[in-house]
Amino acid sequence: MNLFADIRALVLTTLDAMVELGELPAGLETRNVTVEPPRDAAHGDMATNAAMVLAKPAKMKPRDIADVLARRLAEDERITSAEVAGPGFLNLRLTPVVWHKVIGQVLSNGTDFGRSDLGAGKKVNVEYVSANPTGPLHVGHTRGAVFGDALASLLDYAGYDVTREYYINDGGAQVDVLARSVYLRYLEAHGQDVAFEDGTYPGDYLIGVGEALKAKVGDAFVDKGEQFWLTDVREFATEAMMDLIRGDLAALGVEMDVFYSEKSLYGTGRIEAALDDLRGKGLIYEGVLEPPKGKKPEDWEPREQTLFKSTDHGDDVDRPVMKSDGAWTYFAPDIAYHYDKVQRGFDALIDVFGADHGGYVKRMKAAVSALSDGRVSLDIKLTQLVKLFKNGQEFKMSKRAGTFVTLRDVVDEVGPDVTRFMMLTRKNDAMFDFDLDAALEQSKENPVFYVQYAHARVTSVMRKASEQGYIFSHARLSDADLSGLTDPAELAVAAKIAEWPRLVETAARSNEPHRIAFYLYELAQVFHALWNRGNDKPELRFLQDSEDASMPKIALASACAVVIAAGLGILGVKPAEELR
Repeated sequence: MNLFADIRALVLTTLDAMVELGELPAGLETRNVTVEPPRDAAHGDMATNAAMVLAKPAKMKPRDIADVLARRLAEDERITSAEVAGPGFLNLRLTPVVWHKVIGQVLSNGTDFGRSDLGAGKKVNVEYVSANPTGPLHVGHTRGAVFGDALASLLDYAGYDVTREYYINDGGAQVDVLARSVYLRYLEAHGQDVAFEDGTYPGDYLIGVGEALKAKVGDAFVDKGEQFWLTDVREFATEAMMDLIRGDLAALGVEMDVFYSEKSLYGTGRIEAALDDLRGKGLIYEGVLEPPKGKKPEDWEPREQTLFKSTDHGDDVDRPVMKSDGAWTYFAPDIAYHYDKVQRGFDALIDVFGADHGGYVKRMKAAVSALSDGRVSLDIKLTQLVKLFKNGQEFKMSKRAGTFVTLRDVVDEVGPDVTRFMMLTRKNDAMFDFDLDAALEQSKENPVFYVQYAHARVTSVMRKASEQGYIFSHARLSDADLSGLTDPAELAVAAKIAEWPRLVETAARSNEPHRIAFYLYELAQVFHALWNRGNDKPELRFLQDSEDASMPKIALASACAVVIAAGLGILGVKPAEELR
């Protein structure tokens, strides 16, 4: 179903034939030969860099290779012209019949058109969100949740066996702070006046948790020392926060396959097992690190620590895993957690972190490389900060949360579909200003509306066709005679649809789901352009005077809607049937 892969195969076969004819030397490496859309659609339907890639190893001029390749390719019935451009790029134009066949394939396969076997069933773990269970998810978590969820869906669509995972950071001191904050709300529920000191969580979201704790234990913890209640309250509060977080994720349409507790690593031998694995490879030793950059000598106290020799696996410096007092560093349980992932048999790991974790990338990659002996890859995607704006002003903090804008604030304002799509209109590592008013505008400047409007227009055409007594199923449309689709605007829509399978594989290889959102906007753009041309040229309108005349045009529109629905499905957005 990937037309670009088919034409690339034609190019490679033609190059092989040129070798047999003595027009190219044997033994040339062709893996970097590409066939892709040209930067300017006016130059053709597809472009190949074959001559540019092979010129140097063949010891030939690029144009000399391109001239011969062009003549050979033009002999194929799918190619109407092959033109050499610049130093040796080759622009190809395809016959309309090729595009007509693509439309038939889309309608025959439905939203499975574009699905790929690229992943070949390889097991991939995508870990995302993984927020501390100390409160509701904020807008920064929202971006990571949307990105991670869309990436997981993209990889699934591209043929990978994907596990969505949330790592619950419930093993650190921040959960003790949560427990103390809930205890204050518990005392408050008993009528006591309390004061939230710096470092505690004063958000209103803990009021209900304190009341729930009172309902469960009565006054058993009132005025008791921490040794009597800290462990129980910590567990109670953590579960309450995870219920809140699960609710936040559900509001956004995110469902996890696995929730993995950091606390489960402590006291179970799992951290020790991971470090023993590294020790057996000669990667754990006792040593003293150099002072961190920017530290003055008098601020630095050299001390012996247990270190991971991460520099053997690409890191800048070795990393401590145990402090001089025998306590684990933050890095130790993270090593154990990724060791567990490796042991679960994943072929690739993807971690979605906030931008503040940039300094953690090299050490985690080194750890996974060492633990898996280089077998398992780790890609860490950093999501940059989001600034929210409303009425031209930065959106203020949530009173309920106390310190930040929550995921629920955003979803309540614009809805889950708009939230998800808009969060993917920028690359994950680019800063993003989210204008809540603009996100609800009904204009071309609002990408989610523009894409949804294209789908809704097709739905309206189908509704009107039914009212006129026309009966069009995808099965019937897939067999329609599309030879009447010859206008450049119609063929532009078909050509953009044909890019979909290639785009899916490109986005999956780079772990970049934002490419899906960009593509959908471009597809909507050529569709709306065709629609608008119908205002001036009635013969281009999707509904004609007869069922036979309407059929090929509705087939084109329906194929466009199918691909839009498939793309929106990857992004976790429902396609619109109508817009009001």
